[in-house]
Amino acid sequence: MNDNQAIELLEEMLRIPSVSGQEGALADFLVAHMREWGLDATVDGAGNAVGTVGDGPMEVVLLGHMDTVPGEIPVLVEGGRLYGRGAVDAKGPLAAFIVAAARLTQEGELPLRLTVIGCVEEEVSSSHGAHYVLPHYRPDLCIIGEPSGWDGITLGYKGTLRATLRIEQGARHSAHAEATVAERACYAWVRITEATAEFNVGRERAFDRLLPALVSIRSGTDGRTDRAELDINLRLPPDMGPETAGTWLASQTSECELTIHSAVGAWAGPRTTPLHRALARAVREQGGTPRFLLKTGTADLNLVAPVWGCPALAYGPGDASLDHTPDEHVVLDEYLRAIAVLCTALRTFGRATAVDGIEVRLAINR
Repeated sequence: MNDNQAIELLEEMLRIPSVSGQEGALADFLVAHMREWGLDATVDGAGNAVGTVGDGPMEVVLLGHMDTVPGEIPVLVEGGRLYGRGAVDAKGPLAAFIVAAARLTQEGELPLRLTVIGCVEEEVSSSHGAHYVLPHYRPDLCIIGEPSGWDGITLGYKGTLRATLRIEQGARHSAHAEATVAERACYAWVRITEATAEFNVGRERAFDRLLPALVSIRSGTDGRTDRAELDINLRLPPDMGPETAGTWLASQTSECELTIHSAVGAWAGPRTTPLHRALARAVREQGGTPRFLLKTGTADLNLVAPVWGCPALAYGPGDASLDHTPDEHVVLDEYLRAIAVLCTALRTFGRATAVDGIEVRLAINR
């Protein structure tokens, strides 16, 4: 597969809408193309697009996601940039995975098993696709498809807790001295921010700090009861697990009814595994200097890495600051460089497996 075909694949992917929960058309498209390029491909029970190629004692899983947030962006190429919803988050990284797998397939027999997975519903709290694959695979290496820049390697992500705070009180006139329900909701948010500032004293890195976000606030009345709700998102540091975070949030907002919708802990791995070294070496071969990143967001890496227990990281083309924005685009040269980096790194493991067989797998997992 040449560079023009690689660009055409991503452009076609961007033209297929795939908002969370509506990924079926894109999954079918990807499965058809992966089959055309020599992979054994199917749509699994969750709706994930899965393609597998090669055989051997080592399995490498490249796991991205197909879904996007809402908000259509016209697909166009301008000034060496490809615009479209998902160009960065995360159709660009997933397309890079597929192209790399196709190129390695075309080169001949792979002495390792390579599986590409395009998951559903990563952008919503369910992460249904990632949860589905957890018991079905036990890879020796895993790369998650998220934007890091072609020369960036993401070591880990913060955790997250999504919750709603609800306050109710008897309906009252705004001219009365007592606080309105909307004011009480605002006071609750102020308490959260003040408690967060106390928690973060002495924590210099954003990765180590608790980061709260007020996602939405609403209030209303039925004439008998006034109600207000706050949707909260806490970004969790490594030393605050989901259960602790829920207890902490409840203690700051005791007068509110707390509903936790989803939570996942932070995760970060070392930069010294054979996987990290191979990817860093591949970046250098493409003329770059590897950058090791810790992200304040959350990704499917947080779910699969603790369960699979293998060397894992996130990698992919694109500027993460463009995630979910109306200016989302990927620089095409960066996209092509990321594909080359992936091919080089995966060839490293293919060659090592061919020479050393099962001993390579054991060394990686020690």
